[in-house]
Amino acid sequence: MRLPRAAHTRQAWRIHAFAPDFRTEDVWAFRTPGAGPGDLDVMLAAMRAAGGVARQSPANRALFAVRRKLGALLGWDRPEAGLGTRVRSLRERLPPELAATVDTAEPDGLPLTPVYRLQDEYVRELANGTVHTLMHLGWAPARDGGHELRMAVLVKPNGRFGRSYLKLIAPFRYLIVYPALTRQWERAWRDRRLLLADGAS
Repeated sequence: MRLPRAAHTRQAWRIHAFAPDFRTEDVWAFRTPGAGPGDLDVMLAAMRAAGGVARQSPANRALFAVRRKLGALLGWDRPEAGLGTRVRSLRERLPPELAATVDTAEPDGLPLTPVYRLQDEYVRELANGTVHTLMHLGWAPARDGGHELRMAVLVKPNGRFGRSYLKLIAPFRYLIVYPALTRQWERAWRDRRLLLADGAS
């Protein structure tokens, strides 16, 4: 479910102190009925066990495949357009104790690099020729009781081209990407006991 930007900006997240120059682009909520205040780790583990893009809808997989081909053709994803080259990692702004909450040296197969992880926040980042983006996963009180996962996408576009690119892909995010992600992540929460039991065996 799409939420207003204030659903993210009014929360007392640590991210606000480190990313004031990023714009809140999208805020989305994922229902997790029965979740308690300490269940973010359970949700993240269930999401990993449920798989990534490979287990999403055919339309979503097709969109990501087209984006990868365009990125390769136009040079958007070349190393010199990414973190540590075109832009500095957000991790450079963190205090040492917060940076130590994740291990970036251990590959996890995901395209976004971990920034930090707390009991109620998890942040990853990605940079390419179009944008420097942060994915903030927050664990917040749900509107109908309990807790829910909220995803905020924070962006710093790469000039006029980056701003135009974000406007161009907005309909695909709202009509295809986020609804598919909602189905996958909410199903992961519902099936968490089975998924995590299979992962432990």
